[in-house]
Amino acid sequence: MTKAEIIANKIASPEELKMRLALWKFQNKKIVFTNGCFDLLHLGHIDYLSKAKDLGDLLVVGVNTDHSVQRLNKGKNRPITDEQSRSQILASLFFVDMVVLFDEDTPYELIKTIQPDVLVKGSDYKPEDIIGYDIVTAKGGEIKTLDFLDGYSTTQIEQKIRQD
Repeated sequence: MTKAEIIANKIASPEELKMRLALWKFQNKKIVFTNGCFDLLHLGHIDYLSKAKDLGDLLVVGVNTDHSVQRLNKGKNRPITDEQSRSQILASLFFVDMVVLFDEDTPYELIKTIQPDVLVKGSDYKPEDIIGYDIVTAKGGEIKTLDFLDGYSTTQIEQKIRQD
């Protein structure tokens, strides 16, 4: 399998997602889930995702589609990078096991499908306010928050580019 095929294989359609989840659950793998826009991947994202992976066996990353990002009011020019590019960049990271796009405003339905053992978000969230908290805690799973690396954000990068 070529590297391009390996990366493409990590980007799952809803049908592929369900098949892989069934296999992973059969293998008793601890599944970690997080989500975001991941526009202009930077060191803060890398740090966050690698720490999320350390919380289990497999890291599944939900990525907002372009339409979903636009609805989130991230800015009139966002996303800067299209959903296919963002997905492929994330899938190229060795610690990301699966990338799945979602078009809703929140990943709630995706979390219902995945039923992760660990749900991860940034420490700017209170655990009980994280979308999917009810799903994960009802099955005995964990909610984890991770600190961000100071000085790294897509908004800051975008502002710097526009100023220069």
